[in-house]
Amino acid sequence: MRDEPESSRSPAPTPLVISLAGRIRDDILGKELPVGTKLVTQGLADQFGVSRSPVREALALLCEQKIIEQIPNRGFFTCAAPQEVLKSSDPLPREANRAYYRLADDWIDDRIEADVTEQMLRDRYGLTRTQVTDILMRASREGWAERKQGYGWRLLPVAKTPESFEQIYRFRMIIEPAGMLEPSFRLDRQILSEQRRIQERMLETDIANLPAERLLENGSLFHEELLRMSGNPFLHMSLVRINRMRRLLEYRANVDRDRLRIQCSDHLKILDALDQHEVLEASYLMRKHLSGALERKSPLRWTPTGGGSPEEASDTA
Repeated sequence: MRDEPESSRSPAPTPLVISLAGRIRDDILGKELPVGTKLVTQGLADQFGVSRSPVREALALLCEQKIIEQIPNRGFFTCAAPQEVLKSSDPLPREANRAYYRLADDWIDDRIEADVTEQMLRDRYGLTRTQVTDILMRASREGWAERKQGYGWRLLPVAKTPESFEQIYRFRMIIEPAGMLEPSFRLDRQILSEQRRIQERMLETDIANLPAERLLENGSLFHEELLRMSGNPFLHMSLVRINRMRRLLEYRANVDRDRLRIQCSDHLKILDALDQHEVLEASYLMRKHLSGALERKSPLRWTPTGGGSPEEASDTA
């Protein structure tokens, strides 16, 4: 049988399409989109702040994975996909997904230099040009890689050691409780309502169903959105940056889903205090919450193998 001509093959999905497909899949997995829900392209485009074209491509990708179905002349709908299919499916090709974590492990363990080229990564991990582009774009979105002005890429400093990880938490213990006490702090009811919805949904379904990456993302978002209300953009930007720096070590951790229930309960107590305008109490609860997370996580110890994970379990604080 002859190989299919290159020009007739479907183009590989772009990093944006892959990201959109993953977010839609996670909403299905978390039961936010129950069976039979019609997936409206324009509505999803508005939700994610993108055009309709990448949304259509993301829906087509999910159709290929049998996560959703397309009914002729009616559109895309969620279907009764088995939970094991939802949990095992990954819009990012498996080879590239494994290589992403291999690259992350190599960078954390200093087995790779900061300056890399796409060709070098292709040779090292046995990937195609498209797969290398995908993992580098993902690393760029998550804050630990950037394209150099000339040629190649640069991997950026991250929290590679237990000491730096602990310093990050101590920094957060300074800025997050203090942000609530800033003169410019203003309660935003929309933020409080959205974060309450996310935390309650995590307790109901998401902790059991969503992949670890999405759970960690929800935890980071909670803290970043609350600090946004400080009215000090530099505090908020600092936290966003520091969360990105710790993300790689979080990926190597074993997420303790039972412990996440405690974390979500802590988050809801902070939201309750803010809802009642008890800002000083909320600040105290935030510091107590972060202090508890640091006590559980530090010192982090992980195995020296490439794919090792910390002995201490991660949470979403």
